[in-house]
Amino acid sequence: MARAIMLQGTGSDVGKTVLVAGLCRAARRRGLEVRPFKPQNMSNNAAVADDGGEIGRAQWLQALACGVAPSVHMNPVLLKPQSDRGSQVVLHGKVVATAGARDYQRLKASFMDAVLSSFAKLGEEADLVIVEGAGSPAEVNLRANDIANMGFATRTSTPVVLVGDIDRGGVIASLVGTHAVLDAADRAMVRGYIINKFRGDPSLFDDGLAIVTRHTGWSCFGIVPWLAEAGRLPAEDSVVLERATAGAPGPLRIAVPMLPRIANFDDLDPLKAEAGVELVMVRAGGHIPADAALVILPGSKSTIADLNWLVANGLDIDIRAHVRRGGHVLGICGGYQMLGRRVSDPDGVEGTSTEAEGLGLLDIETVLEPHKVVRNITAVSTDGGFPVEGYEIHMGRTTGPDCARPMVIVEGAPDGAASADGRVRGCYLHGLFGSDAFRRNFVVQCGGAAGGMEYRRMLEDTLDSLADRLEEALDVDLLLALARTRQPSTQPG
Repeated sequence: MARAIMLQGTGSDVGKTVLVAGLCRAARRRGLEVRPFKPQNMSNNAAVADDGGEIGRAQWLQALACGVAPSVHMNPVLLKPQSDRGSQVVLHGKVVATAGARDYQRLKASFMDAVLSSFAKLGEEADLVIVEGAGSPAEVNLRANDIANMGFATRTSTPVVLVGDIDRGGVIASLVGTHAVLDAADRAMVRGYIINKFRGDPSLFDDGLAIVTRHTGWSCFGIVPWLAEAGRLPAEDSVVLERATAGAPGPLRIAVPMLPRIANFDDLDPLKAEAGVELVMVRAGGHIPADAALVILPGSKSTIADLNWLVANGLDIDIRAHVRRGGHVLGICGGYQMLGRRVSDPDGVEGTSTEAEGLGLLDIETVLEPHKVVRNITAVSTDGGFPVEGYEIHMGRTTGPDCARPMVIVEGAPDGAASADGRVRGCYLHGLFGSDAFRRNFVVQCGGAAGGMEYRRMLEDTLDSLADRLEEALDVDLLLALARTRQPSTQPG
């Protein structure tokens, strides 16, 4: 069996994803074959794995840190929220159900065999597997049938390191409280903890470390400083968008409605990283800035519901006014569907709403269908013939006169549509701004300046910088040595 270690958090969004990515890169630089693994993920930021099917974008990033192709086995269970009470359930990359929270708690126990099978497969090809938990093991009300945290760790005898976020406050209570609520068997899996997102002089927290150790018996593996460079990496959770006010000030202003079911919002990352581009997230009750050059309607997990949200907040009026002023609009996937005259859902794919009037900015119509298109693709832009790499994850078929002016050609077939003047465009292709030549040309068309950033190179450099920072802050060799203590499980299955 490959060695393994697991990072769990005292809560959601404590930085586990970034730490796992950095440790993966650090282990790779030691010459190890390393793989990331997250048994269960909840995110609408998905990627398409090289072996087909959807995984969380975080595991795609961690695979990049490892220098290997992303696989569905790195994230065997993916939950994609469609409403406040229900999610699409993806198993080994394929949709298998739509379930409410209570139904899923009963269903997830049946997924443990799939989780263990994927874990074993990764272990066969690696020296080390670095596992990321989900949420927090302190949610002991969900411990029965758990596959994401201690349920997985105890079943596989994988040692656990807890991550606490000091930036949000209460890190001492969160660590000590986690120790208090875990039962003895789960508590025994924890080998120590990491303090994450520390600002200032870490020696000022020496007394805090002593308090945590006195109450828990756990030792600290290090204090990780606030890592500004982590903001350049694709994020897993839309909470990062909710906290953001805008990108760096710049002459090209791009407005993005903060859809309640926004999906694959990492499409925006290459634009946000460009010098001279300012990205403004428009929330409920807000307005499209009058000086925005471009409005992007991003992907959505529930197109009709988010379209209704746009209208309810008056953003449809703002977007039409933006177009009358001569502004540009781009719709990606669900956002592309919203730009048309109508979106229909005769099979109830998204829920009870079966039809909605679109923004009418493109002469197209979309019919949502049960079949889900999931694939990585290479394409060529129709404007300039620039190569584009990306992926499709969508349920729907779009047709209409404006499709005669596609945005891209995918394997010889047209995709997308454009208005007669070319200022309103849309397509199903995610990730298109990661293609440098296409992005630069698009920015120039919208009135910005072409930058020299190479997006993939920037990601690689950021991962290297992240690994360097973790080497300074943590005892990485000790953490990897912990992984060597893993033994095959003797617990009944």
